[in-house]
Amino acid sequence: MDFAFMYSTLLTLLTGVPLTLQLAVSSVALGTVLAILLALARLSGLPLLAWPARFYVFVFRSTPLLVQIFLIYHGLGQFPAIRTSILWPILREPYWCALIALTLNTAAYSSEVIRGALLSVPSGQIEAARACGMGTTVLYRRIVFPLALRQALPAYGNEFILMVKATSLASIITLMEVTGLAAKLISQSFRAIEILVVAGAIYLLINFLVTRLLQWADYGLTGHLRLPPLSADAQQRGAR
Repeated sequence: MDFAFMYSTLLTLLTGVPLTLQLAVSSVALGTVLAILLALARLSGLPLLAWPARFYVFVFRSTPLLVQIFLIYHGLGQFPAIRTSILWPILREPYWCALIALTLNTAAYSSEVIRGALLSVPSGQIEAARACGMGTTVLYRRIVFPLALRQALPAYGNEFILMVKATSLASIITLMEVTGLAAKLISQSFRAIEILVVAGAIYLLINFLVTRLLQWADYGLTGHLRLPPLSADAQQRGAR
C-alpha cells in the first residue's frame, strides 16, 4: 500500500462526493413524492389506480437498476419521436437519465415501505379521530402520516443508504461521481487496490453519517415510547 498515493487519490475522489450526494438526495426526494402517490393508489381500492401502480412496482422491483439506466440512456434515444420532442434536451444528458432511473427505481421500493407504514396505523386511532370530527385531510395530516412516518423511518433509511451506493452505477453512463473518478484513475495508473479501498472508505463514511442522522431522527420521533428517568426517591425505593 502506497499511502501517499492513497492520500492523493482521496483528494481526487472527494471532488466526486457532491455529485454522489446530489444524485442520492434528489432521487430519494423525488422518489418519495412518487412513492406516496403509488402507495395511495394501491390503497385507494380503485382497480383503475391500484393495478397500474401494482404493475409499476412489479416491473421496477423485478428488473436490475443497471438495465433501467441503460434503457433510459441508450434505449429512448433510438426513437425518432423522442429525439424530436421537447424531452430530448433532458434525455440526452447523462445526469438527467441517471436521476430519472434512480428516482423511478427508489419510488417502487419506497412505495411498498410507505404502504406498509400506512397499513400499520391502528384502526382504533383512526376511528377515534373520525369520532372527534376530523376530516380526511386533517386525519392524514395529524394522525396517519405522523404515525406512519415513525414506522417507515428505519426501512426508509435503509433505502437511502442503498441509493447512495446505487449512485455508483451512474459512472457507467460517463458521470464522474466517486466511482466514475475511481474508474478513471484505475485506467490511468493500473493501481486498482488502493483506489478502490479509498472509494469504498468514502462510501462507508457517507453511510456512517447517514445512519447517525437516522438514529437521531428516530430518537426524536419515539420520545413518547421511552420511560421517564426515575427520581432519586424512586431509585431508593427500588433498591430496597
